[in-house]
Amino acid sequence: MHPIKCTLLLALTGSVVSFTTTRPSQSQVTSLFSTAGPDIVSTPTELPDSMEDGAEIAANACSKFAEATGGMGRCRITFDTSAGDETYTILKTSSEFMQNFVSYTCYQMIPGLQQIKQGEMMKVAQARAELQAILDQEEAGDVEGVDREKKAQCIQILENGGRDPDFKWEGPNVRIYFPDEGSAALARRDWLGNSPAEAKVPPCVAFASCGSAQVTDVSKDEIIFFFCPKAPESEDVEALLLKTETTSTNLKLSVFVNPNLVDMGVTGFGMVGRQLRERLLDGLVDTYYLRTLPWGALTRVWPNAHSVWQEDDDAVGGYKLIKSLNYLPSNPEVEDIYDIANGLMDERQSIGVLDQLGDFVNGMMRL
Repeated sequence: MHPIKCTLLLALTGSVVSFTTTRPSQSQVTSLFSTAGPDIVSTPTELPDSMEDGAEIAANACSKFAEATGGMGRCRITFDTSAGDETYTILKTSSEFMQNFVSYTCYQMIPGLQQIKQGEMMKVAQARAELQAILDQEEAGDVEGVDREKKAQCIQILENGGRDPDFKWEGPNVRIYFPDEGSAALARRDWLGNSPAEAKVPPCVAFASCGSAQVTDVSKDEIIFFFCPKAPESEDVEALLLKTETTSTNLKLSVFVNPNLVDMGVTGFGMVGRQLRERLLDGLVDTYYLRTLPWGALTRVWPNAHSVWQEDDDAVGGYKLIKSLNYLPSNPEVEDIYDIANGLMDERQSIGVLDQLGDFVNGMMRL
């Protein structure tokens, strides 16, 4: 492997500074790459069929990663389908993915939640069938023979999505930290709706923000998400992560989704930025990565390889694989991969100092 590639790989998988003695050690985190075996690590990553499919794949990868780490793992999810278009913020363009990803992760990792959902679905199906029979009875003219109480019960079951009106979730929490209270409130409104039937996330999900009043009790948090945290929230993010890792009784996983915690104008790329990377970012494992490009996409599902795909109308699914790598390539390298695959340039035998500097800065900008 070329020296600059080794440097970038080490920058992404460097040492982990533990907040508690129960977090996986660096050797344990590193072993997640080495023990997977060459056949698994070199396996190309396929593109998802849809946004929702990508969310489910990401949840499966996180669940497997959490099982491999044995708890207290940290990982990163990158989902960017803007292809360079900055019309909308990354938070807005990835919100639907996030909602689906959180739901799939909850059902994968929170015990008993799937059974509750299945029970609610069975109640809804039964109530819908019984209500339809009552409506058919009324339409046939047998109005007096209709069981009014049963009809009201069926309607209530459907309005509650099969959930008992007195239901209260008593299990572990899955907490999402948004960059600010405004985005947290908006998601709470859109994702929970006005009734359980309208809810798009399970009842275990709790909403919070990085910059508002701190959550007092995180002892029951089993999974925490930091959704699109930015450099101004870096101190709050670090404090929240430390608090949860030291007080939660059964923290399984901490997930950073589209983080942008290193910024030239806030943290800088000097000592402050380096220390932040060492404490917070270097130990993050990319469990899912999907970034669209003007001509294709770059994707990765842990523990498989990072794969570069190019649009091709003649290929199955409309894309062809042009390169797989065991590390996350920089932006210039991705463009070089495309140029080489399409005969626009010869494969570089060496990399100049300016190219190394450009690759390093671009790698920093992705953190």
